[in-house]
Amino acid sequence: MASETMIQNAKAFLQQESPDSKLNLYDHMCSVMHKILENRTPNSVDLLESLSQEVKTNKFAPPCDPSSDVRPASLEVELANVQNKLFEKPSEDAEPEPEDEVEMPLPDLMDTAHYFEQAGLGLGREETFRIFLALKNLVDTHTLQSVRFWGKIQGTEKNYIVAEVEYREGGEEEQEGEEEEGEESREEETDEAKEGDEDNLPTPDYKPPPVIPKEETGTGCNKKTYFVCNEPGTEWTKLPPVTPAQIVCARQIKKFFSGNLEAAVISYPPFPGTEINYLRAQIARISAGTHISPVDYYKFEEDDEDDSDGEGRDSFVENVEFEPPRVQELIDSLSNWVHHVQHVLPQGRCVWVNPTVKTETEDFEDEEEEEEREEPDEPVPEHGPPLLNPISEDTEVDSMPAWSAGLTSNLVPQYAAAVLRSNLWPGACVFGLDKKFENLYIVGDTKYTLRTTAHL
Repeated sequence: MASETMIQNAKAFLQQESPDSKLNLYDHMCSVMHKILENRTPNSVDLLESLSQEVKTNKFAPPCDPSSDVRPASLEVELANVQNKLFEKPSEDAEPEPEDEVEMPLPDLMDTAHYFEQAGLGLGREETFRIFLALKNLVDTHTLQSVRFWGKIQGTEKNYIVAEVEYREGGEEEQEGEEEEGEESREEETDEAKEGDEDNLPTPDYKPPPVIPKEETGTGCNKKTYFVCNEPGTEWTKLPPVTPAQIVCARQIKKFFSGNLEAAVISYPPFPGTEINYLRAQIARISAGTHISPVDYYKFEEDDEDDSDGEGRDSFVENVEFEPPRVQELIDSLSNWVHHVQHVLPQGRCVWVNPTVKTETEDFEDEEEEEEREEPDEPVPEHGPPLLNPISEDTEVDSMPAWSAGLTSNLVPQYAAAVLRSNLWPGACVFGLDKKFENLYIVGDTKYTLRTTAHL
């Protein structure tokens, strides 16, 4: 028989504390046995391992007091709290808005989503309705003439929901004035810095190429204004006007969006701006290449004295006498669809400008230098497809047509709508039925690139 000394030694061995968990086997086995005897657990030998793990877990668990069990809200809960404000009704004490003769700029987004849903496109009814309410908040806080859901671009961290708007007359003057004041202050700071750096240093003969001026608001690539947000219910952010340099550089790089408008765009060649500028440049490129409408839906004004083929024109009006083609005609021939957004030239503008033409001030300052130098060659003007040009003339994409056409349903074609998808910008689509049509861009942000395999 074991002596009392041996029993004490064994007990002392079992009571040795673990340096990691600060527990000992003796107390742990006592707790396990107490739990088995207290609960009268059947088949306890088969559950010994799980009972041992449960006892260990309970030692480190906090007290189960609901009042003190405070956990940080998850991202889903925080987003739900933000979007909950979209569904709040205005208070009864609030004064009703005066009824103006101006038409409501808010589109029937749920109706257009219905047709895209038939083609297996769109974002789903729930998310579409939340975006619809977010657009309503945008209309309530800005004096807008029209607003349209442009699309959704995915990012690595967050996504971008894009709204395309047009201001009423005079509605954007105040904001433009604030932007101009900010630009003037930045220019003054740079001028002061240059004056401080002038210490009779040798001046290089190299002169950078002239800066191509950006197009004015309401014309060319800046014809429309764009707002973005990461999720419905979050704050809308207005995108700045795009410059030709940003469009030219955006054509030379491929970058995924992060979802942070202030993020740096690290690329070569260096991009002149942050992600907010890169996003605006991509929107301009995508709109110019993928926004289409049925032929004759828009027409040029009769008093327009420009060329008859549409070259040089930058505006049009809705044709009140428009007779929609049959749905089958919309998919049989791409000539029944036209681009209603101006083409972006290689210069980065919709309307070409001569970069060698200088202002009177520049001529006076550089008069002596120009006498010594040879005059540069006159640049060749750039021309692109005219406005309302048929998409059948678009360049092929890897031996494929630029657009793929089809019906939303081949089983019931008499009730189906025509759907076109861009092969150049995957993610761009449009539907057409009777006098209804709508453009939408979802998911991707990069242009199609021909991939080739080379033998190593």
